[in-house]
Amino acid sequence: MPKPSLARQGFTLPASEITPPQVYAQRRQLLKLAGAGTALTTLSSLGLQAQAQGAAPATNRLIGARSAVPGAIAMDKPTKVEDATRYNNFYEFGTDKADPAQHAHTLKTRPWSVMVDGEVAKPGRWGLDDLLKLAPMEERIYRLRCVEGWSMVIPWVGYSLAELIKRVEPNSRAKFVEFTTLADKAQMPGLRSGVLDWPYVEGLRIDEAMHPLTLLAFGMYGELLPKQNGAPLRLVVPWKYGFKSAKSLVRIRFVEKQPVSSWTQAAAQEYGFYSNVNPRVDHPRWSQASERRIGEDGLFARKRPTLMFNGYEAQVGQLYAGMDLKRFF
Repeated sequence: MPKPSLARQGFTLPASEITPPQVYAQRRQLLKLAGAGTALTTLSSLGLQAQAQGAAPATNRLIGARSAVPGAIAMDKPTKVEDATRYNNFYEFGTDKADPAQHAHTLKTRPWSVMVDGEVAKPGRWGLDDLLKLAPMEERIYRLRCVEGWSMVIPWVGYSLAELIKRVEPNSRAKFVEFTTLADKAQMPGLRSGVLDWPYVEGLRIDEAMHPLTLLAFGMYGELLPKQNGAPLRLVVPWKYGFKSAKSLVRIRFVEKQPVSSWTQAAAQEYGFYSNVNPRVDHPRWSQASERRIGEDGLFARKRPTLMFNGYEAQVGQLYAGMDLKRFF
């Protein structure tokens, strides 16, 4: 019989159980030595400056303060880091789940910049260091649900995408946000396949992009993002299927018309624009009513019921009030 969750017992999960112990100890020491903001910013900058041209960084640490955003700290047990970094969808490095971990070492994360343009008052190119300094880093523990029927729970490090959006000042014509990822055949062997029309493109409604839970992530498990998980920065939208959370971003564009996402372009009948986690709307080839949590009980893992909006209905359900979620899937 499963043990009752900590939330039901009236406890909150201590930071020492969320973050690896050595990272937690280092955070406490930093807070003793200096102000939290200065210490965290310095540590983040050191790690990213070291991650150059594929060389081994001097430190991978990227520490974030525990987030106070409602719903940002799931009470679920985090997936083991070994599973989260070895079982991935990142088709730019291959279609097998083990391919990204095997091939992503070719990705060069320095220099790196992101073009932010379109229907905004302040378009421009943002360097990685500037993006890191834009807002305080937070640790958020999000459920990740894949359209294929598996799920994970990952402690991410980053800040709300809304922090960047506010700085560029979208105008009244900005109804959607389009995200484009890196497409470089020299670095990404998977691009030689015809599985998708590259580069990978995703999109959100602007109110979805502005929601506090929508995360611009630079790290996970208290360290910089591994290359196979979307380094050096990626989107994380926890109430949508995983393919909506575009990796290795190089452009964020504000547009008036709904973007055509890569998977929608490839198979519109299977992958709708919204792609909200909805157990009542099946994929044409399989049910979405249940899921298998990676790392639980090995090959004999029992499936668990899939939650509406991946368990974030209280936070995001109002975004879709009055919508036919079978039509807008």
